[in-house]
Amino acid sequence: MNIVMMGPPGAGKGTQAKILAERFDLLHLSPGDLLREAVREGTELGRKAKTFMDAGLLVPDELIVDLIGGRIREEEAGRARGVILDGFPRTLRQAEALDELLEESGRPLDAVVNITLPVEEAVRRLTGRRVCRGCGANYHLLYKPPRALGVCDLCGGPLYQRTDDTEETARSRLEVYRRETEPLISYYARRGLVREVDGRGNVDTVTDRLVKALRPGP
Repeated sequence: MNIVMMGPPGAGKGTQAKILAERFDLLHLSPGDLLREAVREGTELGRKAKTFMDAGLLVPDELIVDLIGGRIREEEAGRARGVILDGFPRTLRQAEALDELLEESGRPLDAVVNITLPVEEAVRRLTGRRVCRGCGANYHLLYKPPRALGVCDLCGGPLYQRTDDTEETARSRLEVYRRETEPLISYYARRGLVREVDGRGNVDTVTDRLVKALRPGP
């Protein structure tokens, strides 16, 4: 089973992708994780990617595709029952490159899971994170609130909101998603691959919906 996970920022794609990877014995591939690993290990791809990352630029599609392709071809992918792509593709160009990659690898795409979430719910999720200035512990006002408002449970340090967690930034990220990534839904829907899943509710509830959507049968 080869799956692409889609959905707006805040939909919980990363969390659910890890759960599904374990549930269905899939290789979980996240471009962000792979890039950080390649940079940390100092591979040729990592060195190339780092030049763009250090300059604050997006890593080119070709490098991302090469990175993912390399992992799919590795022995680990051969042992797994399939792959689950989390955070890729983000654009039509990337989707077309992925099609070529999967065709070359003999791994046709089986499903594109689109986790849906109302905009205002996504904003609440994205803006709820708080971080401790003292020890760096993470909290969320909705899902993991501190016992005392604004105070870290672990060290008593003050909690703050990161600049990339503000409402303005959240809405900007959602607009970028709508503009650049949502067209992929139509691209995959024409091939009958899209399975929409309601992303509202707690993690276990959404996982149950995803498993039901991916399992064959009536």
